[in-house]
Amino acid sequence: MPEPGTNAPRAGGSVGKPWLIAMVGMLAGLSIALAVVLLWPTNEAELSTEDLDAAISRALASQTQPLGAAGAYKQASPSIVGVKAIRDGEEPIIGTGVVINDQGQIITANHVVFGADQIEIQFHDGSTSQARLVTNETILDIAVISSADRPPTALPAVLGNSRTLQIGDTVYAVGNPLGLSNSVSAGIISGLGRAIPFPGDDGLVFENLIQFDAAINQGSSGGPLLNADGHVVAIVTALADPTDQGFFIGIGFAVPIDIAAAAAADGPSQ
Repeated sequence: MPEPGTNAPRAGGSVGKPWLIAMVGMLAGLSIALAVVLLWPTNEAELSTEDLDAAISRALASQTQPLGAAGAYKQASPSIVGVKAIRDGEEPIIGTGVVINDQGQIITANHVVFGADQIEIQFHDGSTSQARLVTNETILDIAVISSADRPPTALPAVLGNSRTLQIGDTVYAVGNPLGLSNSVSAGIISGLGRAIPFPGDDGLVFENLIQFDAAINQGSSGGPLLNADGHVVAIVTALADPTDQGFFIGIGFAVPIDIAAAAAADGPSQ
């Protein structure tokens, strides 16, 4: 996994809009009010406190609730694959990927698979396959690979809307940190619109990254960052490493899924 330099990332990004929050609150209140009206008795008897409480409880229970860590992982895990890349006979590089379409194409971090002589993927059910590089975007550290010798065996992940994310939102990172397959960690979004130095290229930067504090380590690269509904909102790409030890210190970075998906569709850029 690439490790950003010691320079602090530049802050940026958007700030939540109070009017939007107010509108959501108004809509939620309206939905409850409508439910109360629809559930009132049809006769002319006076509505009791118990009737009102029951109607509100039913309205609240009908609203969609976040899945939580277990639910988010259960929904996304069938789409997640382990990635092992070998180049020049060196030790394998371990990473993670996520199936993004019905053709079984897998999005991952470019630095995991770029220049590899051999790529092997392991599906959630434990089956393995050789893979080939389909396309890559070096500047964004995004690549697409696919199974080279068998049809896809995994369902595509549900892609979320990264543009609606706010600082403080709950997120989950799923991957293979230090080779520990199918690991999940929880945290929040710590920043949006971050820019960090591109390793090995002076003056070049990764831009528009999501900063988060869910634990990741080497092997997490290319794995999905999930929102509270279990939808993929970003692809993990880097961790802050001012000590050059390769250890997670509470700052990770991910490419928003809309940017990652667009890069994957645009084709090679090296």
